[in-house]
Parts: sequence; structure tokens; C-alpha cells
Amino acid sequence: MKIQKGSDWRREGRGIWSTPVTLTAWLVAGSWVTSAALAGSLSGRVSDASGVKFLQSAEVEIVELQRRAPTGSDGLFRFGDVPDGTYTLRTQYVGAPAVETKVDVAGDTRSADILLGTARADGGYIENVLVVGQQASLASALSRQRAADGVESVLSRDGIGQFPDQNAAESLRRVAGINVLNDQGEGRFVAVRGLSPDLNAASINGARVPAPESDVRSVALDVIPAELIESIEIKKSLTPDMDADTIGASIEINTTSAFDRKEPFLSFSGEGSFNEMNHDWSPKGSLDFSRMIGDRLGIAGGLSYYKRKFSTDNIEMDGWDVSDDVAFADTVEYRDYDVERKRLGGSLSLDFRASDTTTLYARFLRSEFEDQEYRGRVVFEMDEDPNSGGADVANFSDADGEIQITRDIKDRFEKQTITSLNVGGETFAGEWTFKYNGSWSAAKEREAGSLDPVEFQRAFDGDDELDVSFNYGDWRLPRYTLSGNNVAAFSDAAEYEFDKVERTSLSLSKDEELAARFDISRDFALSSGQFTVQFGAKARQREKTYDKQADIFDGFDGDFTLADVAGSPSYGLAGIGPVPNGPAVRDFISRNIADFELNDLDTRFESNIADYSVDEDIYAGYILGRLDQGPLRLVGGVRVEQTRNDIRANRVEFVDEEEEVNVTPTSFDREYTDVLPSLNVRYQAAEDVLLRLGIYRSLVRPRIGQLAPRFVVEETVDEDDNGDEVVLREGEFGNPELKPYDAWNLDLSAEWYLGSNGVLQAGVFYKRIEDFIVDVVYQDSEFLGVAFTEALIPQNGDEAKVKGFELSYQQSLNFLPAPLDGVIVGFNYTYTDAEGDFNGRTISLPASAENTFNASLGYEKGALSFRLTAAYRDKYLDELGDDPENDRYVENHIQFDLSAKYRVTPQFQVFAEFVNLGDEPYVAYQNLGGRKRLLQYEEYSWTGKTGFRYRF
Repeated sequence: MKIQKGSDWRREGRGIWSTPVTLTAWLVAGSWVTSAALAGSLSGRVSDASGVKFLQSAEVEIVELQRRAPTGSDGLFRFGDVPDGTYTLRTQYVGAPAVETKVDVAGDTRSADILLGTARADGGYIENVLVVGQQASLASALSRQRAADGVESVLSRDGIGQFPDQNAAESLRRVAGINVLNDQGEGRFVAVRGLSPDLNAASINGARVPAPESDVRSVALDVIPAELIESIEIKKSLTPDMDADTIGASIEINTTSAFDRKEPFLSFSGEGSFNEMNHDWSPKGSLDFSRMIGDRLGIAGGLSYYKRKFSTDNIEMDGWDVSDDVAFADTVEYRDYDVERKRLGGSLSLDFRASDTTTLYARFLRSEFEDQEYRGRVVFEMDEDPNSGGADVANFSDADGEIQITRDIKDRFEKQTITSLNVGGETFAGEWTFKYNGSWSAAKEREAGSLDPVEFQRAFDGDDELDVSFNYGDWRLPRYTLSGNNVAAFSDAAEYEFDKVERTSLSLSKDEELAARFDISRDFALSSGQFTVQFGAKARQREKTYDKQADIFDGFDGDFTLADVAGSPSYGLAGIGPVPNGPAVRDFISRNIADFELNDLDTRFESNIADYSVDEDIYAGYILGRLDQGPLRLVGGVRVEQTRNDIRANRVEFVDEEEEVNVTPTSFDREYTDVLPSLNVRYQAAEDVLLRLGIYRSLVRPRIGQLAPRFVVEETVDEDDNGDEVVLREGEFGNPELKPYDAWNLDLSAEWYLGSNGVLQAGVFYKRIEDFIVDVVYQDSEFLGVAFTEALIPQNGDEAKVKGFELSYQQSLNFLPAPLDGVIVGFNYTYTDAEGDFNGRTISLPASAENTFNASLGYEKGALSFRLTAAYRDKYLDELGDDPENDRYVENHIQFDLSAKYRVTPQFQVFAEFVNLGDEPYVAYQNLGGRKRLLQYEEYSWTGKTGFRYRF
């Protein structure tokens, strides 16, 4: 089989096109930047009728000129190049009737503030424009979606608060086309339109978020507490001023600005959560504030703390095969997890209005995530095929071959941090707008002292001591029964002797990015509408490193058995007997470390195979034009991105025969340039109907772990079927010549805004992706000068096509008679067909779910609010095997959550929430012999929460 090489694909820039910054300078020099004498400007702010909160994405139109502008997060709108005269401003916001205001323009004019809605006497909300609750969430989200240039979904702060969400990832579970991939029963990674999380990008306040994990680009959003977020924007189509490194969506997380509110704001909350599986209560608390200091300076921020204890029961199986018509797994594991997670997060924003035309800001966010995991495990490893069995049974005996039982413990403490600092500003000068920004983002994951694992073993071999029968009748929950002459030894802790311990002295992943950008735009008033030219440049400099030091001890000078450190598992899926107790194991090793025997070869091998250093610099420039004319908005242009990589790692070869480990540094440099055009069309076909079209080209760079030139080979000597000696070189390689995913994307959608607070929308999408990446097992070949008999290597596929459609309906049914006028309904469905060709096979793209839907039923009237939600995703391909029967799939999943709230006073609210009411498990499997065969089953039970919120 021929292994693909990438030496001929590099698109190296030359001459004036080699640096996008140079290209931008050329575009600026060649563009016209002069105009006639300046006309006047018109600006103002839009807020709810109480005057407490500014409204973002209200649409303000100068009726006579057919010019429109959306309001920013501070409620500000601005028009440049407005001739003197009297005009009508028409302001629209979802959930409120339109308001018309007369204004006279004479030179630069700041209009009076525009208020929407009518204040109610009870102070609980504003008529039509609510400022708290589910209906406020819906109105805010739909207004921002409606005002967007492209295909976009939004979650607002109130919207996030309406769901029993533990982190930012789980908040996104409710959005059309999104499913969340869980870890330990908690949302972690986000998949958009059924595509892998690796095909998304995430930002905090406009700065790309680096990944704490060592080998990935995709950010596990469980690190970020939901309480620190003001809004999340999910942008499914791109414009030239956006980073082009996404195919699924750009997920943009925004924190609070003091300019969002006109009045001081303070709120705090406290809650306790109960996990049914471990019967422990977990505390959580948060604080949010916002205040103006004088007329020009504002400060806002928040703190969040959550300490969560929970348990997980798990079964994993491996080595599936068929012998004499009996299907079996040669390795079966029963795992008992006890986990304690802590999240501590804080955000701080400073906003300064330097003048009427210049605003400056600084935004800081810090989130810490600590994870203490104890995993007790019992492992069955069968050396020979079963001696008998049937359709649902496989029987093994140690008389035929060794049955090894391992009882071990993982004691791992891991800490992740994400830090983001973003400073910048915006200046208006007549028809010109200048935006400038600098950011620093850093992520880190650190382990020091983890024990993973500490193993105790007992081998049953040849004396008919132990027979094991596995029953696969319930394929998700296989059972075992024991028989034989020495069954008691299976559960006797004294029978299990110490085998080895792997201590992680250090595992440190660091990812840091510096970025700077500027954007300049110039508005031109037309006889009807407006045309804007915008251009800019951005530089991103990123460094990601990983360093691991592991110590392997495989002997002990003395007696050390499981009986010295035995504990009792809290496992509910089967009786598994004793497992090591985490704290007892750590204490024993600490007191007796001098008696443990270090394996120098394994230590050297494990301490060098994962290390790498990757520098990635991206320089970009763009130019776009924006036409707003009557019902039509066109946004089109081109972005150019140049990528430069300096990649370093190790080639590590373990030669068993010579008892040596050879370590050779590796390094690769590469550079390539991409030209990325895009066009977005927004057409208002009727007062409440919008049509959208988006066409754009984008790319996703390979995962860091796939790109790093880590070439790992273990060389051993074995015998073939004829008894001849053969040398086996088995390995796992990175591929520094991988091409990025390269995609052309098409989106077409229609949105019908219903009555005062609702939307019905439908859309289709199509993506043609070249050079998608899969991990492939190769036999008897060589790669970049390294020979092997078997190796796992990431490779580019040929071409994949993704197509599908989305349907979404959300509405507040306030037109119904009481008491039904408090009902709020929502439903969205996404169908995704994502297939690609690789090595003669047509495969689904990994992590692409064909069907996903979310449904919600809410009620909000007076002091009472509740919501029931369901989130479903279809099965998906998780890993590609060397043939279809070895492909790994994740089973479909549906999760039900419920929240209920009661507002005791306008400021004080109590609530109760329930997560995973149906106790939905995580299940992975492969298809063998025409049936599903279990690879992993994990269940978490349900979690209940109760608490309060108080707002000033």
C-alpha cells in the first residue's frame, strides 16, 4: 500500500503575494480613500422602556434614506455621511412593536435615546421587551440572529441561565445543528451539523482560545463556567474579516461589558447538586456585577465556583474475534470511577469612553479546572480462544491458556487553565471607522505525581483453577460467571502481587497565542442605501509544547500485595471484588519509594515518545465590500492567510533484543498560503421574512498531535507460523506533511419571524471537503525514512461531501388565552449526510451524526417559570478501523433535563433543576458477525440541583 507523501502540496507564496500584510498595504494604496466634504453623522442608543438595559441588535433605519444599522452591545447605533435634514428613525426589536422617532440632523448629531416597550407597574418585566426570563432570552437571541450578516445562532445571558448547564459546552446543547460530546456524563466538546469538534474554532472576546490538552486544537468548553458568559454566538458562515479556520462553526464567547447596562447591577447565586449514583452533595456559587464610574468609565465582572463530586460505572471490551462461530472479546474491563471536579473562574472588563467617538476596552478571563479521578479496575485477559460457546455465550478455561486478572487503580490529579486578555478600541471619524485590538491567550494542562496505573496481577494457568463464562445476551451489559477449582482466589486480595506502577512526574501541555489586528472601514452614502469598503490585517503567533516525564517501576524489594492497600468499590454493574484504594496506594508508595525498582528502559521510552514543540504563525489580510440597499445586503470579499510552521519532536525506537532506547530529534519547517473568497447575501423578502445565502472557502489545520513528527517504533523478535525468527517493528507516527482540510461551503436559509416573539426557519447546507484526515494502519512499509511492519499514521483522504438541512421553530405563545399565554415552545432538527472516500472505502466522517434534534417546552407567567428539554443525537463513527468490522461507533443518545424557578420577590428567585432524567448512558460498539459488539458502556445516573439567585 502506498503511503501518501505531502512534499508536493505546499503552496509557497512568492513576491508581493508572499505576505498578506503586504497585500493589504497594496489594496489600501490602490483604493480610493478621499471623498467630498464631510456630511453630518447621526448616533444614539436604544434601551428597554425601563432605561435599565441597553438592547443589542435592535435595527435602526433612516426611513427616507433606506439606510439601516444594528445596535452594538451598548445599544449604540451610528450613521455617517448623513445630509442635513429631518428624518424618521424606525427602530425594530423582536418582541416589541416598532417605534418611529423624528430627528433633525445638522452637522454631527446625537439623537435622544430610543426606548422600546412600556414599563409595567409590577417591575418584573417590560411589556413586550422583557429584560429577564425565558422570553427575554428568546427576544435577545432572535434579534441578534436577525441582524447578523450570515447564518448565525445566539445564546444570550438570560438564555444560558434558563438551562441546568454546568459549563459553556452544555449551554450550546440547545442550539440548532449542535450536539455535545460528553465525558464522564458532562458536556465537553461541541459538534456542529454532525461534524467533528476538530472542525470548529472557539474565541473569547474575539481572541482564539488555545487548547489545554496536549494533542488537539479543539477546545473542551467544560473548562469555562456558564456563569461568566454574557453571550455565545455560533457563526455557521464566514465573512472576510473573520478567521477562516473553521468548517463547522466559529463559536464566539463574550463576557460582560459595563456599557451593556445603564444602571448598577449586582447578582449572586448559590446552589447544591446531588448525584444519585454516589449520593454526595456538591456546592456551587457565583457573583456578577456591573457599574459605571462617572459617565465614561465602566467596570464589570464575575466569579464562579463549583465543586462537583460524582461517580461513573463503566465496562470496556477489546479484541473482538470469531472462533468456531463463537464471537468473543479477549479483554474485558470493569471500571469504577469516583471523580471530584472543581471550577473556579473569574472575568473582569474595563470600558472607557475616551470621547464621543472613541471607546477603549480591556477584557480579562481566567478559568481553572481541577480534576481528581480515582479509577478502580478489574481486567480479564484471555490468552486463548474460547473452548465452547454459542450465539450469546463464550466460555474460557485456564486449562486451554492463561487467564490473567489485573486489579489496578488510577490516581490522577489534573489541572487545566485558560487565560485570555484582550485590549482594543474603536474610533469613528466621520464616515471612517477604525478598530484595533491586541490579545494574549494561554492554556495549560498539568499533571505532577499522578499514578496511572498501579497494577496487581494474578495469573490462572493450566490447573483448571478458573473457568470464565461471558454472557452477551444484553450486548450493552455483558455478565460473567466463574467456576473451577480455585474460584476463591479470584476475590482474594492476598493472591494479587504487585506488577508495576507508572508515575507521571510531569505532564505539561502549554499553548500560547499572541495576536494583533486592525480594521478600517469607510461608509459611502448612496441615493438609496449605503456602501462600505473595509480592509484589515491580523497576525497570530502561536507556540504549543508538550513535555512528559514518566517513571516506570516494575519491581519491589519485599512483599507487596493487593491486601496491603485493598478497598471496596462502589460499583453497580457487577460484583468485581476488591480493587486498590487510591489514598492507601499513594501513602504506601510514598513511604516505601526506595524499595521500588525503576525500569530505566521503559522510563526513557515513555518519557520521550510524546514530547513536541510546534510554532505556528498565521498572517492574514482581507478586503470586503458591504452593500445595504433597501431589502438587500451583500457582504463579499477575499481573505488571504499565510501559515508558517516550525515543528519539532523525537524519533524513538525501543529495541528489545539489544535492550536499548534510541532517541533522535526530528524537525520540519513548512509554509503555505491560502486565498479564501466569500459572499453573504441577506434579503428581506417581506417585513418578517429573511432569505440568506452564504458561499465561502475555509480551512482547518491538522491537529497538533497528528502534525508533530513523533515517530515511535517498538522492535521485537518473534517466530512466524513456520518457526522462523522474524523482526517486528510496530509503531505510531505523526505526519508533518499533512495538508489542512480545504472546504468550499454553501448555506441557503429562510427565516420567518412570527408575531411578536418567534421564528420558523429552514436551511440547507453543502460542504465539499478536500484532504480530510483519518488515522490509518499500514503494513510492511516505510514513512519518511523509518521502516515498520505495522504502523498507525494519520493521512489525508481524497474528498468528502457534507450535505444536509436544518429546521427550527421557536415561539412564545402569548397570543393564546390565559393561562396558556405563558407557554414557550422550541424545536430544531438537523440532518447531515457526511461521507468521504478513503482507500477504496466510502466512510462517514468521524463524529458526524446523521440526525440531531432539540426540543423544549417552557412556561413563564408571573413568578413561575419552568422548562423541559430533550437533546438527541444519532450514532456516529468514532474511529476508523482497518476494515468495516473494526470501525468504532458511538450509539445514539437522548438526554432529558428539567428546570423550575419561582420568583419570590422581583429580586429573589429559588430554583430546582434535574439533569439526565432518563439516566442515559454512553455506549460505543463495533459491528462483528452481523451484531453490535460492545466496546464501552458508561452510566452516570441523574443529578438534581436546588438553589437561589438574588439580583440588585
